[in-house]
Amino acid sequence: MLQDLLTETRNSASNAIDRLPTAEMLEVINQADRDVPDAVAKVIPEITRAVDAIVERMRNQGRLFYMGAGTSGRLGVLDASECPPTFNVPPDLVQGIIAGGDRALRNSVERAEDDPEQGRNDLQARGFGAGDVLVGIAASGRTPYVLGAVAYAHSLGALTVALSCTPDSELARAAEIAITPVPGPEIITGSTRMRAGTATKLVLNMISTGVMIRLGYVYGNLMVNVQPTNGKLADRARRIIAVIAGISTEDAGHLLDKAGSVRVAIVMHKFGIGRSDAEARLNAAQGRLRAALGENE
Repeated sequence: MLQDLLTETRNSASNAIDRLPTAEMLEVINQADRDVPDAVAKVIPEITRAVDAIVERMRNQGRLFYMGAGTSGRLGVLDASECPPTFNVPPDLVQGIIAGGDRALRNSVERAEDDPEQGRNDLQARGFGAGDVLVGIAASGRTPYVLGAVAYAHSLGALTVALSCTPDSELARAAEIAITPVPGPEIITGSTRMRAGTATKLVLNMISTGVMIRLGYVYGNLMVNVQPTNGKLADRARRIIAVIAGISTEDAGHLLDKAGSVRVAIVMHKFGIGRSDAEARLNAAQGRLRAALGENE
């Protein structure tokens, strides 16, 4: 029953939160939030399994799909939408699907999460296949829309990952890899946009960032696949080239103009070669800058 779920349990620390002075009220919320990173730390082994498995699929042309309803769905869409501008990956490589469609990003779509068949249909509409990965997101671990999608993905032989905040949930049992951070009862009972939402956001950040690092889109802690599409990003690109190549930002800017991208510019400088030869080196290294430079990964 819904009332038995951890996400629906009352938090004793906030029983009288509506009677507290504002500063004390906020301190209660802040103190509760401090538990969230510890809850996520406990599931790093499961996140590790997921990241490594997703990387393997992506290296074989697989894609990553996040799927959820309400807050969970919005967080998945957010994380997916940040991947192209951050790592310059194709927009269909990481996709977020929310119950009720894009309208549900801003407005509540009643009962959208209660239809398991719609979860299946939404995956089919995106051309989801056996080589892809589905991360089903549901704080309660019981959302029918997500469960329907996971069942469909499993039937195809695709990799399924469950992300929930309730121990031994139905969703966790249905997936191949279960990631279950348990931040505890919400400060406002049942408001999973709070602690559960924060835990979910942290895990999604770790999944997408970890995958992109493993795929070679990061060198050190620098976003070497950033594209100079506006003034801020062009400045960042020049600074990245300057740091890695050991040259001035002015020279880095000239090099970027010739190369067209950060990674190509760095390879051109390292080997004193032209753009086409640098691009060939990167292609042979599957886009991984360290490999193209002949460095240990």
